[in-house]
Amino acid sequence: MRLILAIVAAALLSAFTQAKDTPLPARAEAYFAMGCFWCAEHDMEAVPGVIEAVSGYTGGTTRDPTYAQVSAGGTGHFEAVRVIYDPREVKYSQLLDVFWKNVDPFDPAGQFCDKGESYRAAIFPVNAAQRKLAETSKARVERRLGKPVAVQIIAKSAFYRAEGYHQDYARKNPLRYRFYRQGCGRDARLRQVWGD
Repeated sequence: MRLILAIVAAALLSAFTQAKDTPLPARAEAYFAMGCFWCAEHDMEAVPGVIEAVSGYTGGTTRDPTYAQVSAGGTGHFEAVRVIYDPREVKYSQLLDVFWKNVDPFDPAGQFCDKGESYRAAIFPVNAAQRKLAETSKARVERRLGKPVAVQIIAKSAFYRAEGYHQDYARKNPLRYRFYRQGCGRDARLRQVWGD
């Protein structure tokens, strides 16, 4: 019996040591809908440890939708971003913090000047660990702000990359992007919700 217990203890210790020493992968993915994907891409790419943010569509039923189809409504898709990040440099929980500080959590109809189903805010966890962190962060935001938020947490489904002219829009069109962002009232509303 002692021999069996010793073997079991050794196996558990070995498994724990291996799990503890297993390095994190160099790349992971996260998916967020934050209203206009130009702004979501811009804000996420500013985070140290984010490798790339890609504008696209997710959460709907139409295969390989176009911008015209999504913005017209009826596809169920959200404008979203796929965030490729290095989890050795930035944690998913930190990306959630960036997400919350860049959305109006109380608007179920869209974000800022953009209204309609494609502009709603949502978090799309890719696994149970991300879902748990997303739910915890949502509860924390509701406690902090003192009322329920409209942000949805939806299991990640197919993600379709948006057309090329939408990718890196803020970098390629800085004047137009700044005019749009200011005109849409995004930063003014974020200050109202979150403060400076």
